[in-house]
Amino acid sequence: MKFQQLFLAAIHEPKKLAAFRLLPIGRVFRYAFLFVLVMTTISFIRFSLGDADLFEASAELADYSKTIGGLIYPMAFIFQFVISTFYVFVRISIFAAIGMIIGNIMKRRVEYRFLWRTTAIAITVPLLITIILDFFPILETFGTVVTSIVHIGYVAFALKYYPKAAK
Repeated sequence: MKFQQLFLAAIHEPKKLAAFRLLPIGRVFRYAFLFVLVMTTISFIRFSLGDADLFEASAELADYSKTIGGLIYPMAFIFQFVISTFYVFVRISIFAAIGMIIGNIMKRRVEYRFLWRTTAIAITVPLLITIILDFFPILETFGTVVTSIVHIGYVAFALKYYPKAAK
């Protein structure tokens, strides 16, 4: 299955979202890293254009940025990539654990490894919302709450299509 098909199905097809639990883990990792790369690239472009001036906070940081000069850009990209990767994978893991609780309440047969894959694909819309809200600092405070509710909603809708637990 191509990334475009995964992307479109992750947005509006909860039945396929549940079926994605059977995808190979490598494909799921590549899909998640694609979003990490998109988030990192957008963040890096905003940093490069001066949208986020981190070094003007203090005189010492401003002097340090002048000292390292052009090396700041590759270092910034690497740090942003690492932080984005950490954010996305921790978020997927936490929401997979929440999905385990919801799946047990719904009396579905859930295993963490399968739910993690579903949650990784279900992060599509919440990450798109996060990227959009990043451009509006006023809405940023509510962004985490909104994206968390959306993510849990997508996971819950997908769990409706998981097999029922054996009695």
